[in-house]
Amino acid sequence: MSTGRIVLVTGAAKGMGRVIAIKLADEVGAVAVHCFNSRKDAEDTAAEIRKKGKQSAVFTADLTDEKRAAGLVREVENEFGRLDILVNTVGPFLVKPWQELDGADWDRMFREILESSFFCLKAALPGMRERKWGRIINIGYSRAEQLGSFPSITAYAAAKTGLLILTRTTAVSEVGNGITINMVSPGLMEGGALPAGKVPPAAIGTFRDVAGAVAYLASEEAAAVTGANIIVAGTWKM
Repeated sequence: MSTGRIVLVTGAAKGMGRVIAIKLADEVGAVAVHCFNSRKDAEDTAAEIRKKGKQSAVFTADLTDEKRAAGLVREVENEFGRLDILVNTVGPFLVKPWQELDGADWDRMFREILESSFFCLKAALPGMRERKWGRIINIGYSRAEQLGSFPSITAYAAAKTGLLILTRTTAVSEVGNGITINMVSPGLMEGGALPAGKVPPAAIGTFRDVAGAVAYLASEEAAAVTGANIIVAGTWKM
């Protein structure tokens, strides 16, 4: 990967987004750290990136609002001159029996998981098209391709499957513009939500595992990889 690339990681204040942002700092020139209301944590992430000798700045925006999501991309472009790599990590996890879901639950899952990524992706594409180079990586869910029963995470699973469809649709449309669009789909993660009962160690991954997959897809070496869904889940549900 060119060390001069500019990357934006949404939801990078803590957790998986933070680990991805810090990992990518090893390979790029600057990392834009996005948060919604965790400004202090985001500043800590940016400080860690600067320790690596790379540029970093914090940006806040509600990505469920299309204008604010587009404004975030413009702010990053104004700050660093362009945006080469977009990583969409924003997306809450909701465990709730499907019979108890209401309209607000569905709206939240689709707005924060699917629409926020769509808004950012759409805003980032014009600059990438102009430069004939771009990488967009969406964070999915390890079972997004398994169209089965998800009684306790119905809205979440539906939104993540929608994100995979968006990923592959846009990958096809942008392949001629030098832009790749892929998904990395984590399973059970250390530090994340785990089901009750014993889980085999081989089924649990780490945020660093996910960050490694993202770094590959953001690299020059992955130029021929687009529309892919890399599952980072060990043997979970295999």
